[in-house]
Amino acid sequence: VFQEMWTAECHFINGTEKVRYIRRHFYNRLQYVMYDSDVGHLVGFTPFGEKVARYWNSDPDFMEQRRTAVDWLCRHNYEVDAP
Repeated sequence: VFQEMWTAECHFINGTEKVRYIRRHFYNRLQYVMYDSDVGHLVGFTPFGEKVARYWNSDPDFMEQRRTAVDWLCRHNYEVDAP
């Protein structure tokens, strides 16, 4: 059985002043690509992940959605995620 999944994480430092958004993609429990808002682009960890990262990084609409996730996903849901 092959399984593909992804996770999205919001890390809040000092309330909503400093927010970090991380999205990780896995295939068969192996992380193959990751987006980190502090880095600003996707990084591949396997040969397939490097190809996926190059493809997604070259798509301006996809990257704009990732870059703005800090606001529309993390900051918007701060009340829910905050301890």
